Amino acid sequence: MHTQVKAKKFLGQHFLTDLQIASDIVESLFKIYPQGQVLEVGPGMGVLTKILLKNKELKTWAAEIDGESVTYLCAHFPEISERLIQESFLEIDLSTRFGDGIAVIGNFPYNISSQIVFHIIDHRDKVPVMVGMFQKEVAERLAAGHGGKDYGILSVLVQAYYKIEYLFTVPEHVFNPPPKVKSGVISMQRCKDALDCDEILFKKIVKAAFNQRRKKLRNAISAFGLDDADLGEFAGKRAEELSVDDFVILTNLIANYRNGKDTSG
Repeated sequence: MHTQVKAKKFLGQHFLTDLQIASDIVESLFKIYPQGQVLEVGPGMGVLTKILLKNKELKTWAAEIDGESVTYLCAHFPEISERLIQESFLEIDLSTRFGDGIAVIGNFPYNISSQIVFHIIDHRDKVPVMVGMFQKEVAERLAAGHGGKDYGILSVLVQAYYKIEYLFTVPEHVFNPPPKVKSGVISMQRCKDALDCDEILFKKIVKAAFNQRRKKLRNAISAFGLDDADLGEFAGKRAEELSVDDFVILTNLIANYRNGKDTSG
């Protein structure tokens, strides 16, 4: 029986070794998602898996692309072998495979953590809850409120659909091998499936605004064709000053302008 899995740098593997922290992560999921299906991303040697499987209210699945980890998990947790998906989470069509919806949990590889979040957003109608561990800097960006330096594209696009909470910080020494930075655990609870605006345009405006975040919006989004009169109160603001709701209003302003409608009222 496999007794150890070698962490692979190219997969961004850092195995959590602290059982109390593992328990705290899973408990954070239980509090907001007491029953249903859950998909663990990159279980590694199963430190979270073991705790998840103890809860009979949850049907636990796992996605793992490391063959050595798959062998280890099947040997140590045979009950999950039939629900072990040997694919990258980013390749899984959550809508097709989990029609009734599924929560997501994991100690996410740093190198694809933002992509994991965007994959969840793309399938938000099927993912009501996520609890995950990220590089601390990424976790702080996800949870940042408007007005601060950490608030950016990632913050807005995630908070448009999910309520984010930064739960706790995890030190480097509780991993094998230890990463060079601290980690942060966050929870995401879906608050809406759709925005009251053109969502494709919304994303374009958010990206344009933050790509020149030091500039005021009259300059940062000048490519959309509005002048100060059209932009009103937004003209002299910078991207980081706008809440998600503000970006929705701004998107509708631009959509109306493009449609040649009177935006004065």
